[in-house]
Amino acid sequence: MNIIGRKNWYFGLSLLVLIPGIIAIFLWGLNLSIDFTGGSRLTLAFDNRVSEKQVETVNIILKKENIKAANIEKADKLIFVRTAPIDSTQNNKLINELSREFRDVRQQEFETIGPVIGQETTLNALKAVGIASILIILYITWSFRGVPKPASSFRFGICAIIALIHDVLVVVGVFAILGHFFGVEVDSLFVTAILTVIGFSVHDTIVVFDRIRENLRKMGGADFSKTVNESIIQTIGRSLNTSLTVILVLIALLLFGGESIRWFVVALLIGIISGTYSSIFNASPLLVLWQEISQRKK
Repeated sequence: MNIIGRKNWYFGLSLLVLIPGIIAIFLWGLNLSIDFTGGSRLTLAFDNRVSEKQVETVNIILKKENIKAANIEKADKLIFVRTAPIDSTQNNKLINELSREFRDVRQQEFETIGPVIGQETTLNALKAVGIASILIILYITWSFRGVPKPASSFRFGICAIIALIHDVLVVVGVFAILGHFFGVEVDSLFVTAILTVIGFSVHDTIVVFDRIRENLRKMGGADFSKTVNESIIQTIGRSLNTSLTVILVLIALLLFGGESIRWFVVALLIGIISGTYSSIFNASPLLVLWQEISQRKK
């Protein structure tokens, strides 16, 4: 199996996946929840399955109460309403109006987040991703400091981060598309999913990088691309088996975990599949590409 010999094909496949998502990010951005933008979120529960007519009635009542609704969705026996910030008095009045219209309605959840808290959440999310990336570069550079030539620990760190950015962009791009066409919101759980994907991606990449380091010590660096290819083949079974066990658990959560964590699980699924691909077909081939470019310059 000559993975390194076909590295340009794998880079091209990554670009085909990334480009639609990047375009969606620039055109539409993410559909941010009140965790980031500020606002109120209500969850209304009913005894029977919710109909479109009930959703429309809820929307009419919101307009009657002069409450600006940003989004209304239904799921089985629930209606999720996202509005501009409202206080407890407005909320109680709204529930009273809904109770007159629907005898079986009850409020399952109500929360309000101010715009300042939303901005702080956004800033903290960006800080978390940025700090995690910097720490990963420093750790890999230090951990691989004794790697034999022609490789360098700094290259290992940079290639791991490029693979990591690839995985983050895949997840964010998919959610930009889902947000635009299906109204899927990005909340604080999404940030948790991104950080989890970052950790998984780097873990998978380091497994391959560690084998490359071992083989460089045994085989030398005369044929760097051959050593890297051999290392990928030796670790590909472990990477796929590890990822498959995680994916099976996530599929079970997606089927039986409920509405509240559905998109969190979807983000993890996309990220882990992308992370498995990038650690095998992107990160290590990038090391070889970097080495080939260095040799041409010399």
